[in-house]
This record gives sequence, structure tokens and C-alpha cells, in this order.
Amino acid sequence: MIIGHGDIASVLKENSGIAGRKGFIYFASGVSNSGETRESEYKREEDLLLKQNKNKHLVYFGSLAIFYNPNTRYSRHKKHMEEMVKSHFKRYTIVRMGNITWGKNPHTLINYFKNAAKKGKKLEVWDTYRYLVNKKEFLHWIEMIPDWNCEMNITGQRLKVKQIVKKYVH
Repeated sequence: MIIGHGDIASVLKENSGIAGRKGFIYFASGVSNSGETRESEYKREEDLLLKQNKNKHLVYFGSLAIFYNPNTRYSRHKKHMEEMVKSHFKRYTIVRMGNITWGKNPHTLINYFKNAAKKGKKLEVWDTYRYLVNKKEFLHWIEMIPDWNCEMNITGQRLKVKQIVKKYVH
């Protein structure tokens, strides 16, 4: 079962081996905008998680941001959600990922820069690294999720933000 309709859920639904895996819930319905400020969005994700069958193996999609930017509202929320998964579900996998390279969500790093460039906005490119995960690598690791409890960090490729802009925007 796949919960969600966004970029991650769409890719999972395209893959019949993942979508049809018995006893698994892929929870791909949560806050995806690291700049989200509405508390109602954080509460919505929490409430939806708690409605899931606690006897199934829950796969939760978190963020690597909890390691490199841990004090933001978004990162604190993702860490809180991980703790909820661990305390409420007998079987779980927590998948922490970098930024995806596919999809239409305007809040992903790449789409943010693409949309800004289309509007002619001057791009503020940070002198820092981010991690990019492409669809093929994402699916590779998701297909390898074991039946036991685990945490997976799918880092993908580490690039400077200016390299990401050069590669995906210009």
C-alpha cells in the first residue's frame, strides 16, 4: 500500500514489485517543503501516520537534513516523525534521502532553482553541499528493504549547490 500522491509516491506506484509488496505501507505523504511554516501541515502528517495499520511494516521517508541542518522546524519534525514510527510500529524502515532529481514538486531543490531561473530571478547559490538521488538509485534501495526493522540513508551524489545549478538548471 502506498500512501501519498507526490513525486515519491508516483515512482513507487509505477513499480509493481514495490507497490504489490504484501504487508508493507509506504508512507510517502508528508511535509516535503523544508521551508514549510504552517503548523497544520506538520500536524496533518502526524495524524495521518497514526491512522496507519500498526501491524504492517511501515516505510517512512525522512530527510538527510536531520544531520546537516538539524535545528530547522522541518528537520525537528522529521526527527520527531522517526521517533513516532519507532514507538508505534512493530516493523518499520526509515528511509532518509537527499534531494530527488525528478518530479514536479516546486519545493524540491532543483525545481526551486529551475522556477526561479524561468522567472528571471537572480539565483542565490549557497556555498554548501547537497545530496541528489536519482530515480534509478532510489528504486534500487527501496527494492532492497528487508523484512526487519532498519534505517537507510540514501545519499546519492554529493554536489556543491553551484554544481547542481549548472548541471540541472543551466
